[in-house]
Amino acid sequence: MADKNNLLLLFDRPTEPVFMEKGKAAVFDVPDKFLTERYRPIGTEVQSRFGEKAERRIPVRDIAIPDLRVPMSLARDAQFSLFIPSHRRIAGRLIDIFMGLRSVEDLQSVAVFARDRVNPYLFNYALSVALLHRPDTKGLDLPSFAQNFPDKFVDSRVFRQVREEATVVPEGSRMPITIPRDYTASDLEPEHRLWYFREDLGINLHHWHWHLVYPFEAGDRAVVNKDRRGELFYYMHQQVVARYNMERFSNNLARVVRFNNLREPIAEGHETVRSQSGVGSNHLDVSDMERWRDRIFEAISQGFATDESGNQVPLDNARGIDVLGNMMESSILSPNRSLYGDFHNMGHVFISYSHDPDHRHLESFGVMGDSATAMRDPVFYRWHAYIDDIFQEHKARLTPYTLPELNYDDISVTGVQVSPEGGQPNVLQTYWQQSDVDLSRGMDFVPRGNVFARFTHLQHVPFTYTIT
Repeated sequence: MADKNNLLLLFDRPTEPVFMEKGKAAVFDVPDKFLTERYRPIGTEVQSRFGEKAERRIPVRDIAIPDLRVPMSLARDAQFSLFIPSHRRIAGRLIDIFMGLRSVEDLQSVAVFARDRVNPYLFNYALSVALLHRPDTKGLDLPSFAQNFPDKFVDSRVFRQVREEATVVPEGSRMPITIPRDYTASDLEPEHRLWYFREDLGINLHHWHWHLVYPFEAGDRAVVNKDRRGELFYYMHQQVVARYNMERFSNNLARVVRFNNLREPIAEGHETVRSQSGVGSNHLDVSDMERWRDRIFEAISQGFATDESGNQVPLDNARGIDVLGNMMESSILSPNRSLYGDFHNMGHVFISYSHDPDHRHLESFGVMGDSATAMRDPVFYRWHAYIDDIFQEHKARLTPYTLPELNYDDISVTGVQVSPEGGQPNVLQTYWQQSDVDLSRGMDFVPRGNVFARFTHLQHVPFTYTIT
C-alpha cells in the first residue's frame, strides 16, 4: 500500500523531472512508459543515475492513465490563473481525475504521470485541492506554495544570489539571502508605506489557500458547495479590507478609494514579476463587465435573482448574501452564470492585463491575475472595496434584526479587555520581525540542501481577550 505522505514529494522542485531526487534522498521508481518523450529513450540511464545515491525508493505502479488531454491543453510554460474561466475548467477536470481515483496508490501513479506533462502551477493547485478533499488523504500538511514557487514572491534579482549560495557554499555554511524591503517602489509613491502589509507572505498564502478550500469547479458538487461559501467570500474579503484601512490610517493615509469604474486609469503601479509566457487575450469588453454589474444591482433591487430555469431565487435575510456571494465570485454554484456573468473574477483579469489589454506585446497578466499574488497590488484593495459596496447595497435592503434575535437570555457582557504579554492592558504592540523561508523546494536544477531567504514582516506581541 502506498504511503500518502509520498504524494507531498511531488510538489518538490516543480519543473525538475519526477525521477530526480525529492525530499531527503528519495526517488520515485517510474515505469519507463510514464517518462516523457525526451527521457523515455534513455530511461534506464537517467533513472539509474539519479537513483544510485537514493536512500529511499518509492515504487510507482504501472496502471492505465485517464485521458489528460484537457489538463494538458494549458502549456507547461504558461501562467495559470483561477480567475480565467478556461483555466478554471481545466483545473476542474484535473481535480475530478485526482478525486475519482480509487486509492492512494492509483492517485500516486496518475500524479507521477501527470506531473511532467501538465502546467506546474495547475498541477500544484489541482493536487492540493484533491489532497484536502479526498477522505484517504485528509490531514496531510501541504507544503507552502511560496516554498515551491518562490518566483511568485521574491525579487528576481535575488535568485542569482540564491543560486550562487547553493552552488558554491556547502550545506551547513550557507547564509540567508536578505530580501530588500524596497524592491516594489520607492517612498516617492505614498502607497509604498503599506509595502509590508501587501508583500507579507502570510496574507498572500492565506488568499491562495482560500481557493484550495473553496475551489470553483469540480464534478463532485460537494467539493465546491461548502456551507455559506458565498457569504464567507464576502466576509473574508470585507475583513481584509477593513484591516488594510486600519493600517492605512496608522500610516497617515486615507481609506482605500473604491475602484468602481473600469474605464478609469489606475494611478497606483506595482513592480510585477512576469517571467512566464502570456496566455492570450480576453474575449470580453468593459461593456460586458458593466452589463453584469447592472444585472447584479437589478437583482438586489428586486430582492431576487433569476436562475437558469427562470425561477426566482430570493435574496432574503436567510440565504440572500450567500446566493449573492456565489453570483459575485462565479462558480458552479452561481444561480445563473449566463445572466450574472463572472464579475469579480474577470475584474481581476481585466485589471491584471491593463498593461497589455489587447495582448499585442504578448505579455502575461500582472499579479492581480493570480490568487497567490493578487494581494501584493494596491488595486486589489480598491477592487474589493467596490465589491464590498455591492454587498452593502444588498444588506441595506434587508429587514433589521429584532432585539430577541440578538439577545441571549440571562447573559450579559459587562467588560472586555485585551491583555498583551508583559504590556499595558488594551495596548496592542507590534514590531518588525525577520523570518527565514527555505527556498530549496522551489529551486530547480541547483545543488541540494537548504537555502534560505530572509523576509521582514510585521509581528505582534501575543495577547489574550478577557470577556466578562
